[in-house]
Amino acid sequence: MLTLKWGYMRSNTIKKGLERLPHRALLYATGIPKSEINKPFIGVATSFTDIIPGHIGMRDLERFIEKGVHTGGAYPFFFGIPGICDGIAMGHKGMHYSLASRELIADMVETVAEAHQLDGLVLLTNCDKITPGMIMAAARVNIPSIVVTAGPMLSGNFRGRRLNLTSDTFEAVGKYKRGLIKEDELQALEMCACPGAGSCQGMYTANTMACVTESLGMSLPGCATAPAVLAQKRRIAFESGMRIVSLVKKNITPRKIMTRKAFENAIMVDLALGGSTNTALHIPAMAHEAGVDLPLEIFDHLSRRTPHIANMIPGGLHYMEDLHNAGGIPAVLKRLKGMINPSLTVSGLDITAIARDAIVMDEEVIRSVDRAYHKEGGIAILKGNLAPEGAVVKQTAVSKKMMKFEGTARVFDSEEAAMKAIMNGNIKAGDVVVIRYEGPKGGPGMREMLSPTSAIAGMGLSESVALITDGRFSGGTRGPCIGHISPEAMEGGPIAAVKNGDRLRIDIAKRKIEVLISDKELKDRLAAWKKPQPKIRHGYLSRYAKLVSSAGNGAIMRE
Repeated sequence: MLTLKWGYMRSNTIKKGLERLPHRALLYATGIPKSEINKPFIGVATSFTDIIPGHIGMRDLERFIEKGVHTGGAYPFFFGIPGICDGIAMGHKGMHYSLASRELIADMVETVAEAHQLDGLVLLTNCDKITPGMIMAAARVNIPSIVVTAGPMLSGNFRGRRLNLTSDTFEAVGKYKRGLIKEDELQALEMCACPGAGSCQGMYTANTMACVTESLGMSLPGCATAPAVLAQKRRIAFESGMRIVSLVKKNITPRKIMTRKAFENAIMVDLALGGSTNTALHIPAMAHEAGVDLPLEIFDHLSRRTPHIANMIPGGLHYMEDLHNAGGIPAVLKRLKGMINPSLTVSGLDITAIARDAIVMDEEVIRSVDRAYHKEGGIAILKGNLAPEGAVVKQTAVSKKMMKFEGTARVFDSEEAAMKAIMNGNIKAGDVVVIRYEGPKGGPGMREMLSPTSAIAGMGLSESVALITDGRFSGGTRGPCIGHISPEAMEGGPIAAVKNGDRLRIDIAKRKIEVLISDKELKDRLAAWKKPQPKIRHGYLSRYAKLVSSAGNGAIMRE
């Protein structure tokens, strides 16, 4: 065990002095030995749950974090944080709660850390909103913190074919409706697509956020891509437990790591990987908590000069295990080393040193810049009279044919109404499906639209139909799907004025999205618009809708 001399510790507030005798009595009631009381208190926030595949393996990782903290010379205290599986919550009332849970998670980590005056935090997380929520809390509380993402799931297998969640379950629904697959194969897919523990296999939001976290410098090298079932993940958990003790001793806090330059690094890696559009919500929210000004336009600015060098599922071919075997995030950083900013990481190494020492193990999975899959990065920010404050598209998941598209609006005021029309065969080539009142306020909660986008793809319409929404998309979405339209319909944004039959134009290369009516007509329609009643009028979601801001600045909660 390391012997460390400790100076000031936050936890002294609850354990030092005569007046803290009752506090010490309560601490001893937990079973802590007297020999440990004067060591740093490390909070381990764990989102373990039996219902999320990405989290079912966390009990094992908790043990190794605990061993690491003890070996490092501190004392760990575990506390639970809730999690939502977006895949299970998808397509019904449950999805209203997903994005909204991010704020609860941040508030809960803050509350426990401050109430007990913890000296440091290990944040054990994995899925979509849980990872950014925990990092938001770390930035807010600003005590030494390290993130352990629990790792991706291995690919499934059916008759020798590799499987992933989106293509082989969500899109299978549309394929079955078209008669492209039979019921026995459909049933086999639901048993084989997700073989066990881990976050879903492609560059969906969970894995994108894990990659962002490592690139930001908040987790150890290799953490983002090491599969959940590998012994390597246990070792990373152990090393993270040890490392947090050093971070506490040196007082290396999140805001010293999460600088503007570090966020730019994280965005560049996200763009190089073709990551989820949800990062355009989460990265600005994390930056906001860290006191860093990070406008949405930075994604587009960096995308123009960051090549797309990893062709990942769902838009591409490769799985997270392929990325890991090719060298993981350090290898991606090596490819981008001329662009990456010097920046401190929780490992103690500058991120440029991590990039310098990395080895690219597979030249096809992680291509060189001069062999990039696309010259620009994964995300593009569109603007125009339909989205004056911006809209987001994963451009690397859009075919060349659909990069410019003009079509006829088919307008729906909810995801359910749109899904019904799609499944009934009422959407035809040349249509633009418009789903509104699904933004942060209007949803409320800005539901993901993986069900309708997957149904469109599964029914063979992704080369002839576009979808736009003030809601958002899963990292599993591919095709011409534009989300985060801001201002949203519930705020009286222009999307509220679109009518069936309007012509809409999307031009991703020129970053434009427009409804083809005159300025006067648009102004007159908006003047006549009446705000509808909220869809949900009680409980947490009602309170959330009153406080949440637009997608354009990360759907953060207003103070």
